[in-house]
Amino acid sequence: MTGVRVRFLESLTEVDPESWNALTGDDDPFVEHAFLSTLERSGSVGGDSGWEPMHVTLWTEEGTLEAALPLYLKDQSYGEYIFDWGWADAAHRAGIPYYPKLVSMVPFTPATGRRFLTAPEGDREALVGELLAGAQEAAERAGASSIHLNFLTDEEQQLANASGFLSRRTMQFHWHAAGDGSFEDFLGRFRSSMRKKTKKERRVVADAGLDIRVFSGDDLTPERWETMRRFYRDTCMRKGAIPYLTNGFFDQAADTLSDRAVIVMAFHEDEPVAASLAFEKGAHLYGRYWGCSDDYDMLHFELCYYQLIERAIAQGMTRFEAGAQGTHKLRRGLMPVPIHSAHWLRHPALAEAVAEFLPHEAMATERQIAALEEHGPFRRD
Repeated sequence: MTGVRVRFLESLTEVDPESWNALTGDDDPFVEHAFLSTLERSGSVGGDSGWEPMHVTLWTEEGTLEAALPLYLKDQSYGEYIFDWGWADAAHRAGIPYYPKLVSMVPFTPATGRRFLTAPEGDREALVGELLAGAQEAAERAGASSIHLNFLTDEEQQLANASGFLSRRTMQFHWHAAGDGSFEDFLGRFRSSMRKKTKKERRVVADAGLDIRVFSGDDLTPERWETMRRFYRDTCMRKGAIPYLTNGFFDQAADTLSDRAVIVMAFHEDEPVAASLAFEKGAHLYGRYWGCSDDYDMLHFELCYYQLIERAIAQGMTRFEAGAQGTHKLRRGLMPVPIHSAHWLRHPALAEAVAEFLPHEAMATERQIAALEEHGPFRRD
């Protein structure tokens, strides 16, 4: 494609937020300049985090940003949720270096969205081809073994596949709108036994004397972000999990992310005891983090699923994603859906082995989705 030049960015401070956001579309809060740059400025990525920004950007001769691919150089596979530890192990046993590698996704965020950010008036197919060529140039510069494009939309999966990337299919649980006017309408589509169980779970929370409040926009004060930070860190410590988000992320979020964030908080006698953090844009809602100071039966389901599904219905949204894994989500109305990723591997033997593996994994995923759908909560009228 003539008339564009490639630049690799080590930080989003190198690009104007308005120019970047003009490429991001209507429904994904995570690829916006504010979210990605807050990760960078807070030290959640960069430095010793294991995520080194190496964003691919395309510019016109006049200096206009035409396209971008968020990209990170990595020396491990933590925080990706498209698991390739087995690939890395196989490469190691074969004497093939697997790290460093390049990953395109929003760090620690298992949410489907656009990776190929292109100007609305541009030739999307041609721009995507240039972005992928730029990613391969980045791999050459960094000595990376591979490029991994995670949580792609259906359309982007097809574009990557057409450029020679290997297609992978895994699974998550999502809620999709079905014309429900209220949460009661949503439950009305459940089988009787499942509906009773869900109502019982919500009643347990109500009977515990908890006050559930939903905060967004200007109501997300620094104090509420600090409460969310405390719950997040405490829960990570109790579970032995890696706290990917630094304290600085929450310190900055009140100024940079409150217009996209939703915090659902539970209070006991006016003291916060638990909270979930979600993000929204357009017709999509994404549940991300949860934490608590006291254990209350069924409260996790209330804050992380039921309250957010209720919000999605009330706001006329079309999709709610509740994060990675978790078959327990099925009974609560989040159904299994395929998740797409695309992969390029430099070493021919490793690429051949992965190409042989992926169709078998995809068939197993399809069978798993079909089996889980049979056990979903909804009536089959």
